[in-house]
Amino acid sequence: MSEKFSIPHAIAAIAPDGNLTPSQFRRALIEMTRRRIRPGTGSALEFLQRRTALNEWPDLRPILIGLQWVVVGGVATRAYMPERTTKDLDILVRREEGEQVIERLQRAGYQTISKLAMPGYVTQSSDGVEVDVIFGDYPWLIEALQHPARDPAGFPVLDLPYLVLMKLASSRAQDVGDLSRMLGVATEDTLVEVRKVVAQYAPADSADIESLIYLGRFENRKP
Repeated sequence: MSEKFSIPHAIAAIAPDGNLTPSQFRRALIEMTRRRIRPGTGSALEFLQRRTALNEWPDLRPILIGLQWVVVGGVATRAYMPERTTKDLDILVRREEGEQVIERLQRAGYQTISKLAMPGYVTQSSDGVEVDVIFGDYPWLIEALQHPARDPAGFPVLDLPYLVLMKLASSRAQDVGDLSRMLGVATEDTLVEVRKVVAQYAPADSADIESLIYLGRFENRKP
């Protein structure tokens, strides 16, 4: 690790050197939450079922007409749970169309600021809004782009099963929280699709999906 930290016993039991993989990090959070969670400590069901688009983001539909793209990241979650604050708009495109997407944005007045840590670029609108363009080559991407969901603003959003895959791969603390909240209020039909997609593309994470569903539901159950 780049900095010296005292490694807690619970973490050392998973990764003796403290260098947790995304999967290990997620499972450590799940186990911690399981020990601490109490029924009825989450938000009211009425709040969890709210779907809003109060935060305004650039409408890229006229700019990217004819190209396939979807909103991902924090903005995408508002299609599946109460809207939360996030600093940028993330979109996912096919790697083969990535440069064309950037060219379209530049013609519309967006500046290319830097590369992302993953394939893609950070761009910025003339109003200073950051739009991150991710160049994807996931095995499920073509399928997902053909069947996007829609958020309350009408933007194309990555359908929940595939958004779950992206957040499982990242597994930051925020991502784990988003997963629990989204899965905890998802319908049974939606969960069938989530389980099917995870079993196909990330089978090692299927057990964590069940834990996250349970935690999301348990937290909002009446005590």
